[in-house]
Amino acid sequence: MGAGGAIGTGPIWAVIPAYNERSTLRGVAEAVLPHVDSVLVVDDGSTDGMGESIADLPVTVVRNEANQGKAPTLWRGLRAARAAGASAVVTLDADGQHPPERIPHLLEAYRQVPDTLVVGARADKREAAPLYRRLSNDFADFWISWAAGRPLVDTQSGFRVYPGELIDRMPAALGEARAFVFESQVLIEASRLGFGVAFVRIPAVYPEGLRPSHYRPLADGLLIVAMVAGKLLRRGLYPRGLYHALRDPRPRVH
Repeated sequence: MGAGGAIGTGPIWAVIPAYNERSTLRGVAEAVLPHVDSVLVVDDGSTDGMGESIADLPVTVVRNEANQGKAPTLWRGLRAARAAGASAVVTLDADGQHPPERIPHLLEAYRQVPDTLVVGARADKREAAPLYRRLSNDFADFWISWAAGRPLVDTQSGFRVYPGELIDRMPAALGEARAFVFESQVLIEASRLGFGVAFVRIPAVYPEGLRPSHYRPLADGLLIVAMVAGKLLRRGLYPRGLYHALRDPRPRVH
């Protein structure tokens, strides 16, 4: 049963960007299918035969001929889903770190406030994450909260529900972002455009045998800081944003 009828705002799509995730993609896609109306996998030029693993599933696959990175891959998926009629898009990674069984919880938060970007926040068992990743995420949270002018948590989580209108209004240049900068920029742009941001609790899942993350804590963290610093400089360091990021109540994680 699709999710669109339950929410009453039109079809709900899921977009799964994937690169060389043959060992996990099928399980993720199968678990996502019951919770949404359509699933779109964006294959970012994989070389491990990943597409063959889902060839018999009722999912749509588009493929980048060469590996382009997460930002353009995710942006392509969001735009394609929206063009196909999605009223909102669930995004999650293909490596199994985002539990598909939590999709109904994210969609319920979206149903309550449809003009809100919903983020799955890894508030449960976050201590299970490697120390370097926790520190990197906390560092990014501070900078992005400052630029967004509101306190945010788990800004690096890619498990989200994007309202269709937000996809329509996001600058096309976001698709040119490097590496993992895209998802950070979206939070800043959503705040600038007047969209709310809500957080839904999800577990931090780091199963044994998980392949190394494509996220590079130092390199990608510096890219995020450079992006945020540029935005702050263009706004005179945005002291009002820093004030709200530090003084406003921390967001509730539902």
